[in-house]
Amino acid sequence: MKNLKLSWELSSNLHLQSPNEVIRCIAFDIEQNRFFFASSANIIYYLHLSSSQNEEMRVSTALVEDVGLDVGDCITSMEYLMEKESLLIGTSSGDLLLYNVDDSAMEVVGRVEGGVKSISPSPDGDLLCIITGIGQMLVMTHDWDLLYETPLEDHIDDADIRDQCLHSERTPGSPATWRGDGKFFATISSLPNSLHKKLKIWERDTGNLHSVSEPKDLMGEFVEWMPSGAKIAVVCDKKITFFEKNGLERSSFTVIEGIDATIENLKWNCNSDLLAAIVRTKTYDSIKIWVFSNNHWYLKQEIRYLKQDGVRFMWDPIKPLTLISWTLEGLIKVYNFIWISSVTDSSVALVVDGSKILVTPLSLSLIPPPMYLFQLQFPCSVRETAFWSKNSKNMLAASLTDGSLSVVELPGLDNWQDLEGEVFRIELCITDDLTPFLHLTWLDSHMLLGVILEPSNNNESSKYCIQELELVCSEDNIPGSVTGSGFDAKVVSKLSIENLVTGLISNPVKKQSAFVQLKGGNIFEYETGFPLHERRNLRFSSFCPWMSVGPIEDLGLPNSDPILMFGLDNDGKLHVNQNVLCSNCSSFSLYSNSASQTVTHLILATKQDLLFVVEIRDIVLGQTDAKYGNFLPVVITRRNAEEGKKFIQIWEKGSKILGVVHGDESAIIIQTIRGNLESIYPRKLVLESIVNALVQGRFRDSLLMVRRHRIDFNIIVDYKGWHDFLKSAKEFVKQVDNLSYITEFVCSLKNENVMETLYKSYLSYTQEENGKELKDSMVLGGESKVNSVLLAVRKALEEQIVESPARELCILTTLARSDPPYLEEALERVKAVREMELSDSNDLDRKRVPSSEESLKHLLWLSESEAVFEAALGLYDLNLAAIVALNSQQDPKEFLPFLEELEVLPILIMRYKIDLKLRRFEKALQHIVAAGDAYFEDCINLIKSNPELFSLALQLITDPTKKKQVLEAWGDQLSNIKCFEDAATTYLCCNNLEKALKSYRSSNNWGGVLTVAGLMKLSREQIMQMAHELCEELQTIGKPSEAAKIAFDYCNDFKNGINLLISAREWEEALRIGLMHGNEDLISDVKIGAVECASSLILEYEEGLEKIGKYLARYLAVRQRRLLLAAKLQSDERSINELDDDAISEASSSFSGMSAYTTGTRKSSAASMSSSSASKRGIRRQKKRGKIRAGSPDEEMALVEHMKGMCLTAGAKRELKSLLGCLVMIGKEDIARKLQRVGENFQLSQISAVKLAEDATSCDIVDEHTPRFLLLLRR
Repeated sequence: MKNLKLSWELSSNLHLQSPNEVIRCIAFDIEQNRFFFASSANIIYYLHLSSSQNEEMRVSTALVEDVGLDVGDCITSMEYLMEKESLLIGTSSGDLLLYNVDDSAMEVVGRVEGGVKSISPSPDGDLLCIITGIGQMLVMTHDWDLLYETPLEDHIDDADIRDQCLHSERTPGSPATWRGDGKFFATISSLPNSLHKKLKIWERDTGNLHSVSEPKDLMGEFVEWMPSGAKIAVVCDKKITFFEKNGLERSSFTVIEGIDATIENLKWNCNSDLLAAIVRTKTYDSIKIWVFSNNHWYLKQEIRYLKQDGVRFMWDPIKPLTLISWTLEGLIKVYNFIWISSVTDSSVALVVDGSKILVTPLSLSLIPPPMYLFQLQFPCSVRETAFWSKNSKNMLAASLTDGSLSVVELPGLDNWQDLEGEVFRIELCITDDLTPFLHLTWLDSHMLLGVILEPSNNNESSKYCIQELELVCSEDNIPGSVTGSGFDAKVVSKLSIENLVTGLISNPVKKQSAFVQLKGGNIFEYETGFPLHERRNLRFSSFCPWMSVGPIEDLGLPNSDPILMFGLDNDGKLHVNQNVLCSNCSSFSLYSNSASQTVTHLILATKQDLLFVVEIRDIVLGQTDAKYGNFLPVVITRRNAEEGKKFIQIWEKGSKILGVVHGDESAIIIQTIRGNLESIYPRKLVLESIVNALVQGRFRDSLLMVRRHRIDFNIIVDYKGWHDFLKSAKEFVKQVDNLSYITEFVCSLKNENVMETLYKSYLSYTQEENGKELKDSMVLGGESKVNSVLLAVRKALEEQIVESPARELCILTTLARSDPPYLEEALERVKAVREMELSDSNDLDRKRVPSSEESLKHLLWLSESEAVFEAALGLYDLNLAAIVALNSQQDPKEFLPFLEELEVLPILIMRYKIDLKLRRFEKALQHIVAAGDAYFEDCINLIKSNPELFSLALQLITDPTKKKQVLEAWGDQLSNIKCFEDAATTYLCCNNLEKALKSYRSSNNWGGVLTVAGLMKLSREQIMQMAHELCEELQTIGKPSEAAKIAFDYCNDFKNGINLLISAREWEEALRIGLMHGNEDLISDVKIGAVECASSLILEYEEGLEKIGKYLARYLAVRQRRLLLAAKLQSDERSINELDDDAISEASSSFSGMSAYTTGTRKSSAASMSSSSASKRGIRRQKKRGKIRAGSPDEEMALVEHMKGMCLTAGAKRELKSLLGCLVMIGKEDIARKLQRVGENFQLSQISAVKLAEDATSCDIVDEHTPRFLLLLRR
């Protein structure tokens, strides 16, 4: 679905020397881009076509050289030989002349009998094929060595050879045509005494005949081998027939013209995709260009000439879309074509095929070419088209090859389906001038703007002219029909331009305005009644044949344009205004999902067959490089999986973007090289369309898009937050109005925000943009997202939808899909339906709901059968449970005995058994308590097996005796789990003092033990014995201070109590009690213990001070060594960077396990370690965390942690304070002073060392001359 558009046209005149002189031959110099023309007066004209990087051409002044030939001799053939840098000229007398253009030297290199008809060099230039006037074919090298000579025609043995030669002289000949690789060439040969001809294929090296076609009647003289070698084109009557290398006919197509038309001069372009020919009629000659796609030959362009011009042409050997034509009088024209998409901005395909336009609305159906919806038939071939669509009004203008104009008014797209298969004949507009338009666009529904090429009076060059035409229709338009007649076109303004016009496009944001592109990519704005004014902010840096413009939304940027101008040049650079967005673009299109028709996305395909969907916002804000990385391909791995979501890999190489379908369709239409059409629905565009529909409140449209594109249904709920959806649930159900769709939606809900997880990378849209607060929590007010949404939908169904079986099933679905499922409520509804069936209610009520069996099967299909069966049991309805079991295909041998056993039990015991099976222990407790005293033992067993029921049991049981049993059982349970304090309290509640005493003693609560002993009224001896035992137990478990209290209060053992206080280092308390009793022995024991403890602490603090110094010195030395090693590694960074990835990985693994004193190796064997040994070392390191291993990788941090751990604890400070006070009281001030000084020094040293280490950690400066720790000590 592509059309061939004429981009620009240039012309020049050779100014022949004599009036009757005509052009006969042409040759082309590829290296210097020169053309040589030989005239009938044996004069060689040559001109130069200079080409810039922007593919703009200009024709220089022609130079003239006279070739001196004998009288009566003339030039019949001419070719340029690159190896000789000269022209090879063949004459009618048979001379082969080598003419050097630069020094005008002429050299005769050979002579052939019968004259030279044609010269055909091979593609590599090594061989020349010369056909003579007597039908001989000579193949020679460029050094003029003859390889072989053979006759073209088959000779009849009995016929006179001279007669055959005379017949050959009268037969016009055509040059031989070579295959692209030069291994074969083909010629046309006539059959003796017959009008039939045949195609012959010759071998290059030997000259042997490779194959011959069947004789064909009315076969022309012209043959052209496709450069790719696939086909050989030959003219046969009114057809162009294609042959294969083996001489077999492959296919053909008919050239539709008059009876008198003849086809000449077949030529393929260098890419083998375009075939051009000259068709001569009685009234005019034309150059026609065809393309083959989808097994159909499309006539894409026709250029008409006057009959007397005798036009001929050739394709540019290098540029496949440049065609050069010349007339007999020396008028040279250069045509540059471009391929453009036939899909308009309104997603309507207008495929040009000669005088027909094949119309296909791609928004309605993707009809592959060459099929179409309907056809527009014009009086002659279409050259240029322009389409306008707005507000259901569609206008098509077509500039025809004879210079006339036709206008068609089409109905709205909604009525196009009625036009399928129709052929509409379009009449011409009444115009003042017949000049074909080079560019054509609509300004409004009744205004056209076009560019024409007007020749100057002196015929030297042409100038461009912009014409504005006003259209008036004299016929009334019938709604829903095609109007193709009655249009009058009047030129209302003309504007001449001296420069080359390369593009024209209407301005979408301003009426009666358009943009004109001149050479070099300069953009000018055209307004009716005003001269052109340049728009420098929109200009391209180079000529862009493909141009598009789109309105954009206002983003609030200062001095921003309301439009963006896009242009694609021949080098694949995509220009946006003055910037280059992409350097490897192959095609692009603009997409809009906005109600205001502003462009929202740019769709571009790269030369690496990657499809990108770019937001216009990113382009305007300059964020494309950060997001898309210059649109280059990347290798997708697990680490950069998100990069793969930024583009789509096109599965067939060389595919191009034809267009898009805007709005909710979100389709991108591409065409493969084979011609097939494919639709792509990028996830980004689909999601944007769904969100737009949701923002506009179009729930049904959004749901249909979600279903069509298999998007997660949760996006409907999550796009603004599920709590906001609850307010719109009624409107959602009302719009969708399809219970099947709603059921599908309900079944897809999950407690996840897909806007923040699944589709986060596709949508830059956030809830804050809509003024909504983003809430990641799936729970609000104790209710989850799924349950809340389902509840809202269920209520909406009951309010908005008429009661029906489908509605009831949908409601059951909402109950079954809740989390957790509300199966009991669903079964209640099924139970109500079943009761309605059993009660023989009227038919009207029964028709409103499904049958109980259908409802139950639907519920079983949605949920686990076992869960439904348990829910039925939970309703205590054994009949319903039996029905569920039967419908879930359970084995009757398994559930029937159980149900029969339950049926014979009393109602409360039955419910108790069911609750036990369902593990509903609270309900089971309620039922067993209500069953009476006979089941109290079962009640106690239930409580013991489920301790969480004790509190509920105490509330339900009112009998004091039974309540005491429950409390005692609770206390036993607490004792079993070693909660002795709670157990003792529980025993006290039930007045079980013995067990309470035992529990207090187990918890080492000596106060509770002695209190309960008092409550039990034990004797003094028993209490004294118990106190001694408690004192020993507390001393054993390391609580000497509490043991001392028992010794003083209950045992009256002051000696032992003082010793216990000394063990607990309660110096002041021990001294107080000793002085209170006035016992010198006790006071002496306290004094001796205090002095000994002080001496011991002094030694400990001095040793600790020494250790801190060693640890700090070690830490600073290790750190200095590590920093020096790091600096050395940093200096070798350049050499490390030159290693490959594996070597770097091994090196990093080796260094990661080294400390400052480790002698490491860079061999991989030394760095490789098994995972099992590493894990064992990690466990061993955790066990020995308190130790410091010299040379280990974590030695540095271990030293710091160890110094931090040497600080004085709160308990040590409290004991030191008590000891110092005691020493002062007993008169040992000197010892107290020394202890205080040593302790203070130790504490200050420890704090300073830790601070020093922390300061060193934040400083990585290395001084190789002064040790680091000295610098820190100076500080």
